[in-house]
Amino acid sequence: MKPMNTPARARGRMNNAFDPDKLDDLDASAQALTRRRTESLGPAYRLFYQRPVHVVRGRGCRLWDADGDEYLDAYNNVVSVGHAHPHVVEAVHRQMETLCTHTRYLHEGIVGYASELLETFGGEVGAGHVMFTCTGSEANDLALRIAKHRTGREGVIVTAEAYHGNSAQTAGISPSLGENSPLGTWVRRVAAPDSYRVPPHDLAQRLADDVRTQIQDLERHGNGLAAFVVDSAFTSDGIYVEPAELLGPAVDAVRAAGGLLVADEVQCGFARMGDSLWGYRRHGVDPDIVTLGKPMGNGFPVAGLAVRRDVVRDFGHDVRYFNTFGGNTVAIAAAQATLDVIREEGLLEHARAVGAMLREGLLAIRQRHAGLIGDVRGSGLYLGVEIVSDPEAKTPDGARAGAIVNELRERRVLISATGRAGNVLKIRPPLVFSEDDAAHLLGELDAAVGAAVA
Repeated sequence: MKPMNTPARARGRMNNAFDPDKLDDLDASAQALTRRRTESLGPAYRLFYQRPVHVVRGRGCRLWDADGDEYLDAYNNVVSVGHAHPHVVEAVHRQMETLCTHTRYLHEGIVGYASELLETFGGEVGAGHVMFTCTGSEANDLALRIAKHRTGREGVIVTAEAYHGNSAQTAGISPSLGENSPLGTWVRRVAAPDSYRVPPHDLAQRLADDVRTQIQDLERHGNGLAAFVVDSAFTSDGIYVEPAELLGPAVDAVRAAGGLLVADEVQCGFARMGDSLWGYRRHGVDPDIVTLGKPMGNGFPVAGLAVRRDVVRDFGHDVRYFNTFGGNTVAIAAAQATLDVIREEGLLEHARAVGAMLREGLLAIRQRHAGLIGDVRGSGLYLGVEIVSDPEAKTPDGARAGAIVNELRERRVLISATGRAGNVLKIRPPLVFSEDDAAHLLGELDAAVGAAVA
Protein backbone atom coordinates (compact mmCIF):
# COMPACT_ATOMS: atom_id res chain seq x y z
CA MET A 1 0.00 0.00 0.00
CA LYS A 2 1.64 3.26 -1.08
CA PRO A 3 1.60 6.40 1.09
CA MET A 4 -1.22 8.77 0.32
CA ASN A 5 -0.42 12.14 -1.21
CA THR A 6 -1.39 15.20 0.79
CA PRO A 7 -4.43 16.83 -0.84
CA ALA A 8 -4.27 20.37 -2.15
CA ARG A 9 -6.21 22.17 0.55
CA ALA A 10 -6.56 25.87 1.16
CA ARG A 11 -2.94 26.94 1.26
CA GLY A 12 -1.56 27.33 4.74
CA ARG A 13 -4.99 27.06 6.36
CA MET A 14 -6.07 24.58 9.01
CA ASN A 15 -9.42 22.79 9.06
CA ASN A 16 -12.22 25.02 10.30
CA ALA A 17 -10.19 28.24 10.14
CA PHE A 18 -11.66 31.73 10.00
CA ASP A 19 -11.23 33.22 6.52
CA PRO A 20 -9.53 36.64 6.93
CA ASP A 21 -10.94 37.67 3.56
CA LYS A 22 -14.39 37.66 5.23
CA LEU A 23 -13.53 40.08 7.99
CA ASP A 24 -16.26 42.47 6.85
CA ASP A 25 -18.88 39.82 7.68
CA LEU A 26 -18.19 40.23 11.41
CA ASP A 27 -19.82 42.77 13.68
CA ALA A 28 -17.93 45.96 14.47
CA SER A 29 -16.50 44.79 17.78
CA ALA A 30 -15.23 41.47 16.39
CA GLN A 31 -13.78 43.23 13.34
CA ALA A 32 -11.87 45.68 15.51
CA LEU A 33 -10.41 43.00 17.80
CA THR A 34 -9.53 40.73 14.85
CA ARG A 35 -7.74 43.60 13.09
CA ARG A 36 -5.78 44.43 16.25
CA ARG A 37 -4.94 40.73 16.66
CA THR A 38 -3.66 40.45 13.09
CA GLU A 39 -1.66 43.65 13.46
CA SER A 40 -0.06 42.48 16.70
CA LEU A 41 0.40 38.76 16.07
CA GLY A 42 0.95 38.66 12.32
CA PRO A 43 -0.37 36.42 9.52
CA ALA A 44 0.69 32.98 10.80
CA TYR A 45 -1.92 32.74 13.56
CA ARG A 46 -5.37 31.28 12.85
CA LEU A 47 -8.79 31.62 14.42
CA PHE A 48 -11.54 28.99 14.64
CA TYR A 49 -14.96 29.35 12.99
CA GLN A 50 -16.49 31.64 10.37
CA ARG A 51 -17.50 33.86 13.28
CA PRO A 52 -14.66 33.64 15.82
CA VAL A 53 -15.65 33.26 19.46
CA HIS A 54 -14.41 35.93 21.89
CA VAL A 55 -14.09 33.84 25.06
CA VAL A 56 -13.54 35.53 28.40
CA ARG A 57 -14.27 32.83 30.99
CA GLY A 58 -14.51 29.05 31.41
CA ARG A 59 -15.68 26.55 34.00
CA GLY A 60 -15.95 22.81 33.61
CA CYS A 61 -17.24 22.16 30.09
CA ARG A 62 -18.63 25.66 29.65
CA LEU A 63 -17.20 28.81 28.08
CA TRP A 64 -18.66 32.31 28.11
CA ASP A 65 -18.07 35.03 25.51
CA ALA A 66 -17.75 38.78 25.92
CA ASP A 67 -21.53 39.18 25.60
CA GLY A 68 -22.19 36.66 28.39
CA ASP A 69 -23.40 33.90 26.04
CA GLU A 70 -22.69 30.35 27.23
CA TYR A 71 -21.07 27.66 25.03
CA LEU A 72 -20.71 23.91 25.47
CA ASP A 73 -17.05 22.99 24.91
CA ALA A 74 -16.98 19.58 23.23
CA TYR A 75 -13.52 20.02 21.76
CA ASN A 76 -10.95 21.18 24.30
CA ASN A 77 -8.71 18.45 25.67
CA VAL A 78 -6.06 20.92 26.82
CA VAL A 79 -8.12 21.51 29.96
CA SER A 80 -8.57 17.78 30.31
CA VAL A 81 -10.27 17.90 33.71
CA GLY A 82 -12.33 20.96 32.83
CA HIS A 83 -11.82 24.70 32.64
CA ALA A 84 -10.63 26.27 35.91
CA HIS A 85 -10.79 23.06 37.91
CA PRO A 86 -10.53 24.27 41.53
CA HIS A 87 -8.01 21.61 42.61
CA VAL A 88 -5.60 22.51 39.80
CA VAL A 89 -6.11 26.24 40.30
CA GLU A 90 -5.36 25.91 44.02
CA ALA A 91 -2.28 23.75 43.45
CA VAL A 92 -0.81 26.20 40.92
CA HIS A 93 -1.61 29.21 43.12
CA ARG A 94 -0.14 27.60 46.22
CA GLN A 95 3.08 26.59 44.43
CA MET A 96 3.44 29.92 42.62
CA GLU A 97 3.34 31.85 45.88
CA THR A 98 5.85 29.40 47.42
CA LEU A 99 8.52 28.70 44.78
CA CYS A 100 8.93 28.70 41.01
CA THR A 101 12.30 27.42 39.85
CA HIS A 102 13.97 24.98 37.48
CA THR A 103 15.09 21.36 37.80
CA ARG A 104 18.73 21.88 38.83
CA TYR A 105 17.78 22.01 42.48
CA LEU A 106 16.49 19.09 44.52
CA HIS A 107 12.73 19.17 44.94
CA GLU A 108 10.28 16.53 46.14
CA GLY A 109 7.51 17.54 43.73
CA ILE A 110 9.18 16.54 40.46
CA VAL A 111 10.54 13.27 41.87
CA GLY A 112 7.20 12.25 43.35
CA TYR A 113 5.25 13.08 40.20
CA ALA A 114 7.73 11.32 37.91
CA SER A 115 7.52 8.18 40.04
CA GLU A 116 3.71 8.18 40.02
CA LEU A 117 3.60 8.82 36.29
CA LEU A 118 5.99 5.97 35.48
CA GLU A 119 3.81 3.55 37.46
CA THR A 120 0.95 4.18 35.03
CA PHE A 121 2.78 2.81 31.97
CA GLY A 122 3.94 -0.67 32.84
CA GLY A 123 6.41 -2.50 30.63
CA GLU A 124 9.98 -1.37 30.09
CA VAL A 125 9.07 2.27 29.63
CA GLY A 126 7.38 2.18 33.02
CA ALA A 127 10.69 1.07 34.54
CA GLY A 128 12.46 3.93 32.77
CA HIS A 129 12.78 7.66 33.21
CA VAL A 130 10.70 10.81 32.70
CA MET A 131 12.06 13.95 31.03
CA PHE A 132 10.08 17.19 31.17
CA THR A 133 9.43 19.85 28.54
CA CYS A 134 6.93 22.69 28.14
CA THR A 135 5.02 21.50 25.07
CA GLY A 136 4.20 18.36 23.14
CA SER A 137 6.25 19.71 20.23
CA GLU A 138 9.29 19.88 22.50
CA ALA A 139 8.60 16.38 23.78
CA ASN A 140 8.46 14.94 20.26
CA ASP A 141 11.52 16.95 19.26
CA LEU A 142 13.43 15.50 22.21
CA ALA A 143 12.17 12.01 21.37
CA LEU A 144 13.58 12.34 17.86
CA ARG A 145 16.94 13.50 19.20
CA ILE A 146 17.11 10.51 21.53
CA ALA A 147 16.02 8.06 18.83
CA LYS A 148 18.59 9.32 16.34
CA HIS A 149 21.35 9.27 18.92
CA ARG A 150 20.40 5.77 20.05
CA THR A 151 20.20 4.23 16.57
CA GLY A 152 22.76 6.33 14.68
CA ARG A 153 20.16 6.73 11.92
CA GLU A 154 18.00 9.57 10.65
CA GLY A 155 14.90 8.02 9.10
CA VAL A 156 11.45 8.54 10.59
CA ILE A 157 8.14 6.97 9.54
CA VAL A 158 4.81 8.69 10.27
CA THR A 159 1.25 8.31 9.04
CA ALA A 160 0.04 10.17 5.98
CA GLU A 161 -1.66 13.10 7.74
CA ALA A 162 0.12 13.02 11.09
CA TYR A 163 0.68 16.03 13.30
CA HIS A 164 3.54 15.84 15.81
CA GLY A 165 4.51 19.45 16.50
CA ASN A 166 5.63 22.83 15.25
CA SER A 167 9.36 22.98 15.95
CA ALA A 168 11.55 22.77 12.84
CA GLN A 169 12.16 19.06 13.39
CA THR A 170 8.61 18.07 14.35
CA ALA A 171 7.00 20.19 11.63
CA GLY A 172 9.19 18.14 9.30
CA ILE A 173 7.33 14.98 10.41
CA SER A 174 3.86 16.61 10.37
CA PRO A 175 2.31 16.24 6.91
CA SER A 176 -1.02 17.59 8.20
CA LEU A 177 0.53 21.09 8.17
CA GLY A 178 -0.02 21.08 4.40
CA GLU A 179 1.88 21.12 1.16
CA ASN A 180 3.61 24.43 1.93
CA SER A 181 5.23 23.00 5.06
CA PRO A 182 8.07 20.79 3.79
CA LEU A 183 8.71 17.33 5.18
CA GLY A 184 12.23 16.21 6.00
CA THR A 185 14.04 14.29 3.29
CA TRP A 186 14.53 11.57 5.93
CA VAL A 187 10.76 11.22 6.49
CA ARG A 188 8.51 8.56 4.96
CA ARG A 189 4.73 8.26 5.22
CA VAL A 190 2.40 5.30 5.48
CA ALA A 191 -1.35 5.35 4.99
CA ALA A 192 -3.43 5.45 8.14
CA PRO A 193 -5.55 2.36 8.91
CA ASP A 194 -8.78 3.58 7.32
CA SER A 195 -11.27 1.21 8.94
CA TYR A 196 -14.13 2.84 7.00
CA ARG A 197 -12.73 1.95 3.58
CA VAL A 198 -10.49 -1.07 4.20
CA PRO A 199 -11.72 -4.39 5.66
CA PRO A 200 -10.64 -4.46 9.33
CA HIS A 201 -8.97 -7.88 9.02
CA ASP A 202 -6.60 -6.44 6.37
CA LEU A 203 -5.53 -3.32 8.24
CA ALA A 204 -2.75 -4.65 10.49
CA GLN A 205 -1.02 -6.51 7.67
CA ARG A 206 -1.37 -3.59 5.26
CA LEU A 207 0.15 -1.21 7.78
CA ALA A 208 3.02 -3.60 8.51
CA ASP A 209 3.71 -4.14 4.79
CA ASP A 210 3.64 -0.39 4.21
CA VAL A 211 6.08 0.18 7.08
CA ARG A 212 8.46 -2.47 5.68
CA THR A 213 8.34 -0.83 2.25
CA GLN A 214 9.28 2.56 3.72
CA ILE A 215 12.04 1.02 5.84
CA GLN A 216 13.55 -0.49 2.68
CA ASP A 217 13.37 2.89 0.96
CA LEU A 218 15.11 4.61 3.88
CA GLU A 219 17.83 1.97 3.90
CA ARG A 220 18.27 2.23 0.14
CA HIS A 221 18.84 5.97 0.45
CA GLY A 222 21.40 5.55 3.22
CA ASN A 223 19.41 6.74 6.23
CA GLY A 224 17.97 3.65 7.83
CA LEU A 225 15.19 3.83 10.39
CA ALA A 226 15.49 5.71 13.67
CA ALA A 227 11.84 5.73 14.72
CA PHE A 228 8.24 5.05 13.86
CA VAL A 229 6.30 7.93 15.46
CA VAL A 230 2.60 7.23 15.82
CA ASP A 231 -0.48 8.64 17.50
CA SER A 232 -2.35 5.44 18.27
CA ALA A 233 -5.73 7.13 17.69
CA PHE A 234 -4.50 8.39 14.28
CA THR A 235 -6.06 11.71 15.19
CA SER A 236 -5.05 13.96 12.31
CA ASP A 237 -5.63 11.16 9.82
CA GLY A 238 -9.30 10.99 10.80
CA ILE A 239 -9.49 9.18 14.20
CA TYR A 240 -9.15 5.42 13.73
CA VAL A 241 -9.18 3.24 16.84
CA GLU A 242 -10.19 -0.20 15.55
CA PRO A 243 -9.20 -2.92 15.39
CA ALA A 244 -7.32 -3.23 18.67
CA GLU A 245 -3.87 -4.85 18.41
CA LEU A 246 -3.49 -3.10 15.04
CA LEU A 247 0.01 -1.78 15.64
CA GLY A 248 1.68 -5.04 16.68
CA PRO A 249 2.91 -6.32 13.27
CA ALA A 250 4.13 -2.86 12.23
CA VAL A 251 6.05 -2.49 15.50
CA ASP A 252 7.63 -5.90 14.91
CA ALA A 253 8.85 -4.65 11.53
CA VAL A 254 10.25 -1.50 13.11
CA ARG A 255 12.12 -3.44 15.80
CA ALA A 256 13.50 -5.91 13.23
CA ALA A 257 15.02 -2.93 11.41
CA GLY A 258 16.59 -1.58 14.61
CA GLY A 259 14.17 1.34 14.92
CA LEU A 260 12.32 2.65 17.97
CA LEU A 261 8.60 3.02 18.60
CA VAL A 262 7.61 6.51 19.75
CA ALA A 263 4.01 6.57 20.99
CA ASP A 264 2.70 10.12 20.69
CA GLU A 265 0.11 10.37 23.49
CA VAL A 266 -0.24 14.15 23.33
CA GLN A 267 -3.83 13.93 22.13
CA CYS A 268 -4.97 10.41 23.00
CA GLY A 269 -3.39 10.02 26.43
CA PHE A 270 -4.42 10.76 30.02
CA ALA A 271 -7.64 8.66 30.01
CA ARG A 272 -9.00 10.15 26.78
CA MET A 273 -9.75 6.76 25.18
CA GLY A 274 -11.73 5.46 28.16
CA ASP A 275 -10.19 1.99 28.37
CA SER A 276 -6.70 2.83 29.63
CA LEU A 277 -4.79 5.90 30.69
CA TRP A 278 -2.76 5.57 27.47
CA GLY A 279 -3.97 5.05 23.91
CA TYR A 280 -1.12 2.75 22.87
CA ARG A 281 -2.24 0.17 25.45
CA ARG A 282 -5.15 -0.68 23.10
CA HIS A 283 -2.61 -2.24 20.77
CA GLY A 284 -0.70 -4.37 23.25
CA VAL A 285 2.65 -2.77 22.39
CA ASP A 286 5.44 -1.58 24.67
CA PRO A 287 6.91 1.66 23.27
CA ASP A 288 10.51 2.75 23.61
CA ILE A 289 9.43 6.35 24.18
CA VAL A 290 6.03 7.81 25.12
CA THR A 291 5.49 11.54 24.52
CA LEU A 292 3.03 13.61 26.54
CA GLY A 293 1.62 17.10 26.22
CA LYS A 294 -1.61 19.09 26.02
CA PRO A 295 -3.79 17.57 28.77
CA MET A 296 -0.95 17.01 31.23
CA GLY A 297 -1.35 20.22 33.26
CA ASN A 298 -4.96 21.15 32.49
CA GLY A 299 -3.90 24.18 30.50
CA PHE A 300 -0.62 24.94 32.24
CA PRO A 301 2.29 24.46 29.78
CA VAL A 302 3.84 21.20 30.92
CA ALA A 303 4.78 18.18 28.81
CA GLY A 304 7.40 15.48 28.65
CA LEU A 305 8.30 11.94 27.74
CA ALA A 306 8.83 8.57 29.35
CA VAL A 307 11.70 6.53 27.96
CA ARG A 308 13.29 3.13 28.48
CA ARG A 309 16.50 3.27 30.50
CA ASP A 310 18.69 1.65 27.84
CA VAL A 311 17.33 3.93 25.12
CA VAL A 312 18.35 7.16 26.87
CA ARG A 313 21.49 5.96 28.67
CA ASP A 314 24.06 7.02 26.05
CA PHE A 315 22.17 10.19 25.17
CA GLY A 316 22.26 11.23 28.82
CA HIS A 317 25.98 10.52 29.02
CA ASP A 318 26.95 12.17 25.74
CA VAL A 319 24.51 15.05 25.40
CA ARG A 320 22.78 15.72 28.72
CA TYR A 321 19.55 17.73 28.78
CA PHE A 322 18.22 20.89 30.39
CA ASN A 323 15.05 22.91 29.86
CA THR A 324 14.68 26.10 31.90
CA PHE A 325 10.91 25.90 32.21
CA GLY A 326 10.37 22.20 31.55
CA GLY A 327 9.45 20.56 34.85
CA ASN A 328 9.57 23.76 36.88
CA THR A 329 7.94 23.54 40.31
CA VAL A 330 4.68 25.23 39.28
CA ALA A 331 4.34 23.08 36.14
CA ILE A 332 4.79 19.95 38.22
CA ALA A 333 2.18 21.15 40.71
CA ALA A 334 -0.28 21.55 37.83
CA ALA A 335 0.58 18.11 36.43
CA GLN A 336 0.31 16.42 39.82
CA ALA A 337 -3.05 18.05 40.53
CA THR A 338 -4.38 17.01 37.11
CA LEU A 339 -3.33 13.39 37.62
CA ASP A 340 -4.88 13.48 41.10
CA VAL A 341 -8.21 14.68 39.67
CA ILE A 342 -8.24 11.99 36.95
CA ARG A 343 -7.80 9.34 39.62
CA GLU A 344 -9.92 10.75 42.44
CA GLU A 345 -12.89 11.65 40.23
CA GLY A 346 -12.74 8.35 38.33
CA LEU A 347 -12.41 10.12 34.98
CA LEU A 348 -11.14 7.06 33.11
CA GLU A 349 -14.32 5.16 33.93
CA HIS A 350 -16.36 8.32 33.36
CA ALA A 351 -14.87 8.76 29.87
CA ARG A 352 -15.75 5.15 29.07
CA ALA A 353 -19.36 5.45 30.25
CA VAL A 354 -20.21 8.86 28.81
CA GLY A 355 -18.29 8.04 25.64
CA ALA A 356 -20.38 4.91 25.13
CA MET A 357 -23.58 6.94 25.55
CA LEU A 358 -22.31 9.55 23.14
CA ARG A 359 -21.31 6.98 20.54
CA GLU A 360 -24.71 5.28 20.77
CA GLY A 361 -26.38 8.64 20.19
CA LEU A 362 -24.12 9.39 17.23
CA LEU A 363 -25.00 6.06 15.65
CA ALA A 364 -28.68 6.92 16.01
CA ILE A 365 -28.08 10.25 14.26
CA ARG A 366 -26.24 8.39 11.52
CA GLN A 367 -29.29 6.17 10.96
CA ARG A 368 -31.43 9.26 10.49
CA HIS A 369 -28.92 10.89 8.13
CA ALA A 370 -27.32 7.92 6.36
CA GLY A 371 -26.87 9.91 3.16
CA LEU A 372 -24.55 12.35 4.92
CA ILE A 373 -22.89 10.46 7.79
CA GLY A 374 -20.76 7.63 6.50
CA ASP A 375 -19.13 6.42 9.68
CA VAL A 376 -19.01 6.90 13.45
CA ARG A 377 -15.85 5.76 15.21
CA GLY A 378 -13.71 6.37 18.26
CA SER A 379 -13.36 5.36 21.87
CA GLY A 380 -14.12 7.02 25.18
CA LEU A 381 -14.39 10.77 24.82
CA TYR A 382 -12.58 10.80 21.48
CA LEU A 383 -15.03 10.36 18.62
CA GLY A 384 -15.09 11.00 14.90
CA VAL A 385 -18.09 11.37 12.59
CA GLU A 386 -17.25 11.06 8.90
CA ILE A 387 -19.26 13.32 6.59
CA VAL A 388 -19.62 12.10 2.99
CA SER A 389 -21.36 13.30 -0.16
CA ASP A 390 -21.88 9.77 -1.50
CA PRO A 391 -22.22 6.97 1.08
CA GLU A 392 -21.78 4.28 -1.55
CA ALA A 393 -18.54 5.72 -2.92
CA LYS A 394 -17.59 6.98 0.59
CA THR A 395 -16.66 10.36 -0.89
CA PRO A 396 -15.35 12.81 1.75
CA ASP A 397 -17.30 16.07 2.05
CA GLY A 398 -15.13 18.59 3.85
CA ALA A 399 -17.30 21.54 2.89
CA ARG A 400 -20.39 19.99 4.48
CA ALA A 401 -18.41 19.04 7.59
CA GLY A 402 -17.23 22.63 7.89
CA ALA A 403 -20.81 23.84 7.55
CA ILE A 404 -21.90 21.53 10.39
CA VAL A 405 -19.07 22.71 12.64
CA ASN A 406 -20.01 26.33 12.03
CA GLU A 407 -23.73 25.63 12.46
CA LEU A 408 -22.92 24.11 15.85
CA ARG A 409 -20.90 27.20 16.71
CA GLU A 410 -24.00 29.30 16.00
CA ARG A 411 -25.86 26.98 18.37
CA ARG A 412 -23.08 27.61 20.89
CA VAL A 413 -21.61 24.10 20.81
CA LEU A 414 -17.91 23.89 19.95
CA ILE A 415 -16.28 21.02 18.04
CA SER A 416 -13.85 20.91 15.11
CA ALA A 417 -12.91 18.72 12.14
CA THR A 418 -9.97 16.55 11.15
CA GLY A 419 -8.79 14.13 8.44
CA ARG A 420 -7.20 14.48 5.01
CA ALA A 421 -10.23 16.27 3.59
CA GLY A 422 -11.30 17.94 6.83
CA ASN A 423 -14.51 15.92 6.67
CA VAL A 424 -14.40 14.12 10.04
CA LEU A 425 -16.18 15.87 12.88
CA LYS A 426 -13.80 15.81 15.84
CA ILE A 427 -15.52 15.46 19.21
CA ARG A 428 -13.00 15.65 22.06
CA PRO A 429 -14.48 17.33 25.16
CA PRO A 430 -12.94 17.70 28.62
CA LEU A 431 -13.02 14.44 30.57
CA VAL A 432 -15.65 15.84 32.95
CA PHE A 433 -18.21 15.95 30.11
CA SER A 434 -21.47 14.79 31.70
CA GLU A 435 -24.39 12.75 30.41
CA ASP A 436 -26.41 15.98 30.27
CA ASP A 437 -23.63 17.58 28.24
CA ALA A 438 -23.65 14.59 25.89
CA ALA A 439 -27.42 14.80 25.46
CA HIS A 440 -27.16 18.52 24.70
CA LEU A 441 -24.43 17.93 22.13
CA LEU A 442 -26.40 15.14 20.45
CA GLY A 443 -29.53 17.27 20.20
CA GLU A 444 -27.71 20.21 18.66
CA LEU A 445 -25.68 18.00 16.32
CA ASP A 446 -28.83 16.27 15.07
CA ALA A 447 -30.30 19.68 14.29
CA ALA A 448 -27.08 20.92 12.67
CA VAL A 449 -26.84 17.83 10.44
CA GLY A 450 -30.49 18.30 9.53
CA ALA A 451 -29.75 21.89 8.53
CA ALA A 452 -26.82 20.71 6.40
CA VAL A 453 -29.06 18.20 4.62
CA ALA A 454 -31.69 20.85 3.96
